[in-house]
Amino acid sequence: MEQARSAQVWAAISACARQEGAAVSLRHAVIACADGLAAAGAGLSVVRHGAPREPVLASAPAAEELEELQFTLGQGPCVDAVAGRGPVLVPDITWADAQRRWPAFAPAAAGRGVRGMFAFPVAVGAALIGVLGVYRLQAGMLDSQELADGLVFADAVLVLALDERGGIASGPEGLADAALSTRRAQVHQATGMVAAQLGVSMSDALAALRAHAYTRGRQVTDLAADVLARRVRLDADPPRPGRPQGDAEHPGGNTGQHSGQHFGERNGEEE
Repeated sequence: MEQARSAQVWAAISACARQEGAAVSLRHAVIACADGLAAAGAGLSVVRHGAPREPVLASAPAAEELEELQFTLGQGPCVDAVAGRGPVLVPDITWADAQRRWPAFAPAAAGRGVRGMFAFPVAVGAALIGVLGVYRLQAGMLDSQELADGLVFADAVLVLALDERGGIASGPEGLADAALSTRRAQVHQATGMVAAQLGVSMSDALAALRAHAYTRGRQVTDLAADVLARRVRLDADPPRPGRPQGDAEHPGGNTGQHSGQHFGERNGEEE
């Protein structure tokens, strides 16, 4: 049965590639996964050097937006799948448990019409390479066959990621390097710039970028471009009187807390 399911998954991936007249790739696996699980979309993010997951592929704009949103906020099923090294299955993102678990991400995802969300780690042994996220418009848990298919799709993504025939340099680092776009690299560069300006760690600087992007309804990649162009500069400023840290100014828990500091913005050239 397991072998038959694997054959069906690979057949679906191959059929997707044949429709385009192209060699089988990671993108075809992500698209076939969304189709196979009756999802509105699926996305792949990678993890390297213990850094936060970075979205690299999506089957549809809606899935890409949800992947980016989790990256910006630092919370969501895919984030937890990295932390727990296991699948995170959410039958309905509007449920109270999900809203408490991801106080910033869950309402935003629900507002985009998403209900079921399922995250499958892509791993080889103890090495976590990435996460495959699946997004459904309807609420409901995956049935046993769909769950098994999701795990097989994650395995297929792993094989393609480690196979040069999948168009990716061999090894998990090759996957991350090949997938790291110019826009994504800008986030790393902007994080370094903010860390130097504020005298904080890279992780705190990334938290500041995420909080700033979220409170202004922006993607962190777009904010990073403005930081690098010196159109925006984040400055440390003391908390407002009577306002506790981690309050509504920075919703979402860890997205707005970093070394006990609050961060503001200054427009214009760096002094």
